Amino acid sequence: MQRSFELPSGLRRWYARLRAAYQDVPISAWLVGMLAAVLVEALIGRDLAYILGLGNLPSFFGLSLIFKKWQLIPNILVFIAVVYVIPALGATYLVRKLMARLSGRGLTWLDRLPSWGYILFNLAFVYVILHFWASASDYRLLVLRLLGVNIILTLSLNLVNGWMGEFSVSVAGFMAVGAYVASVLMVWGFVDDNVFGPAVFPASWAPFAFPIALIIAGAVTAVTALAVAIPSFRTRGDYLAIITLAYMFIVKSSFENIDFLGGARGFMGQPKVAESLLVVFVWTVLAVWIMYNYVTSTLGKATSAVRDNEPAAEMMTVNTRKVKMVAFLTHAFWSGVAGGLYAHIVGYINPSSFGLVKSAEILGMLYLGGLNSVTGSILGTVLFTMLSEILRPLKLIKWMVIPVILIIVMIKRPRGLLGFQEIRLPFLERRAAKADEEVSHAPAGD
Repeated sequence: MQRSFELPSGLRRWYARLRAAYQDVPISAWLVGMLAAVLVEALIGRDLAYILGLGNLPSFFGLSLIFKKWQLIPNILVFIAVVYVIPALGATYLVRKLMARLSGRGLTWLDRLPSWGYILFNLAFVYVILHFWASASDYRLLVLRLLGVNIILTLSLNLVNGWMGEFSVSVAGFMAVGAYVASVLMVWGFVDDNVFGPAVFPASWAPFAFPIALIIAGAVTAVTALAVAIPSFRTRGDYLAIITLAYMFIVKSSFENIDFLGGARGFMGQPKVAESLLVVFVWTVLAVWIMYNYVTSTLGKATSAVRDNEPAAEMMTVNTRKVKMVAFLTHAFWSGVAGGLYAHIVGYINPSSFGLVKSAEILGMLYLGGLNSVTGSILGTVLFTMLSEILRPLKLIKWMVIPVILIIVMIKRPRGLLGFQEIRLPFLERRAAKADEEVSHAPAGD
């Protein structure tokens, strides 16, 4: 007789009360809770870490210390509970109660905001949380900025490998083109360089010219992508994967042999215009918003139709070659923009950084999160990056553990964690419910 595992009755009652207390909590309350946890860490985190024997303030919640000194696991759990869990849950509960009282008096100004205003408000709140969390160390700041770049790369690759249904591995090649184009433009324009000579424009103009340089880098990358798109989309099957792989190696070899760009030694001297988290955050949000609107538009639906049944899409008057071309060039453009951001975050680029390993890393993020999902791409990138940083103490063994985890995920969930589905944001669901209620109560003749 098979017996199912059941929690003790006391624990079940405690869990039921906890679930009831945090059910239907607005996203704003959760954001306040996360901000409270970050502030508590800033106030007592270093002292508590020292008392618990963790050394300096842990970079990633202390989880990476497990692989250095497993004896510290109880201390790490105490640190996480005191610094993160208890302040976050406590502040969230108090804000929820306060918002409930204000709602009864008709004073909740958040409910009166339009959808775009509420989204911007929450995005600003998210940035404040990330800013305070990253201010604890330069390492956190670097990881968050690179995380933003990887989100852009993963989501842009999802346009081709997910919505278009093809398989491309040229993301590192596109990234390289964007990185070198943006770097050359910024160094030529705003840096006194031995190769390009004196700066053409004042250095104070660099932050304002940087967005233009990124757009030019993305456009040049899209133009070079035509060399892949034109021949590959005349064929079907796995030819795109072969051609994109060849493109990546050609680009990498070309930059290795261009002497005035540093050749295999690399290129450096980029002005420091992407040191702020705000710059990367704005570009990441902009990329996610544009690509989300693309995949939910008529053109995005046509791309999915081509993936599901190309002959049927052609019979429904869909210009399949044009649809494929737009999706692929959009992927190339945003990969080039991400490459330009990466070059100015690191301050140094080398052709070896844009090889097959980088493409495999982005593919791992994509398939971990799931195809055909904007939120899946973001989730996969965040989890892959956190896992990589937490396992960093294992050194080379890390690259044995991560593939095993990916294989297990692929076996259990072949489509990825969020393949072909999206996480619904709470405030969007609430507004959708309000819209449906207004429609249901509207007169029949309206």
